[in-house]
Amino acid sequence: MTASAFAQDNTFYYWGLSAGQSHSQIDDRLTTNSLLRTQNAPSSYWNETQDTAYKLFGGYQLTPNFALEGGYFNLGKFSYSTALPGGTMNGRYEVEGLNLDLVGTMPLSAKWTALARLGVQHAMTRDAFSGPGLPAYASVDNSQRANNMKVGLGLQYEISPSVLVRGEAERYRVKDGLGNNGDVNLFSVSLVFPFGRSTPKPVVVAQAPAYVAPPPPPPQPMVVAPPPPQPVPVAPLQTVQFSADSLFSFDKAVISADGKSALNEFAGKLRGTRFSMISVEGHTDRLGSTAYNQKLSEERADAVKAYLVSGAGIEPAKIRAMGHGESKPVTNSADCKGTSATKALIACLQPDRRVDVEVTGER
Repeated sequence: MTASAFAQDNTFYYWGLSAGQSHSQIDDRLTTNSLLRTQNAPSSYWNETQDTAYKLFGGYQLTPNFALEGGYFNLGKFSYSTALPGGTMNGRYEVEGLNLDLVGTMPLSAKWTALARLGVQHAMTRDAFSGPGLPAYASVDNSQRANNMKVGLGLQYEISPSVLVRGEAERYRVKDGLGNNGDVNLFSVSLVFPFGRSTPKPVVVAQAPAYVAPPPPPPQPMVVAPPPPQPVPVAPLQTVQFSADSLFSFDKAVISADGKSALNEFAGKLRGTRFSMISVEGHTDRLGSTAYNQKLSEERADAVKAYLVSGAGIEPAKIRAMGHGESKPVTNSADCKGTSATKALIACLQPDRRVDVEVTGER
């Protein structure tokens, strides 16, 4: 299913923005120990460990299953208070930085995709302390820059080819302003806007030349009987083969604008022709499961039939639609080797992804 879902897509750039809630897991007691230069900081704290966070990012889809993504993040501000011998001490820290991630994608269906990311990030944490309990020797403002790692998991849904929505959970490994390690978790929703996706041009196989009946034989001399009436010439079987890449967008059964133009041209050639039946057959390549390919081929054949009925005014009873899935390839395994969905194999199997339209009847 994964290979079939991406078999008709291409590489592209994208940008996006995220908003969500961050949860700090930085150890307040460890931060206080470092600030007071002791190992006996209080164990009781009042803290705010949640805040609103946001991200701005851009990326490039390197292959159907991997993308490189970078951006800016702000994980929000967090605060805590504790009681010291001199009174209450207040602490506050803010985390922001830049990241670069490798994002892996795996389609779950035509619309849903699973995400996993592993990246590096450069974060700056700024700490500020105040209150009557703060000792005179303690530093009021502290900051720390550090390179560290981040990981994440999520799901992505395609609203349209130009708008995607993501839900993700990520963990950032950061330092507090005094150099101690800690984690911040981010749960966010993102809008992603792809651009630079190319639309395949329709590829139509030339129609077979029309049959021309031979001229009647010349009349024989001394024949009194009139010549027999000429039979109505019967049009031969005509086949038009459309590349599925030219009719449909990425892994869909909705006809594209270029696909509608190609079908309009085909329908125009039928005007003035007396035909008895149009057969529409959908085919896929062998990538993906047999059940998934069978369903996709049937949906595409039905979509072509529906457009010829609604857009060209052809009677539904004169169109028969069926799907053959991957059962009738035009390529062979000797020329297209392999089972993984590489770019080379996807391109080699392109002739198998097609819709055949056959017309029979009288002209």
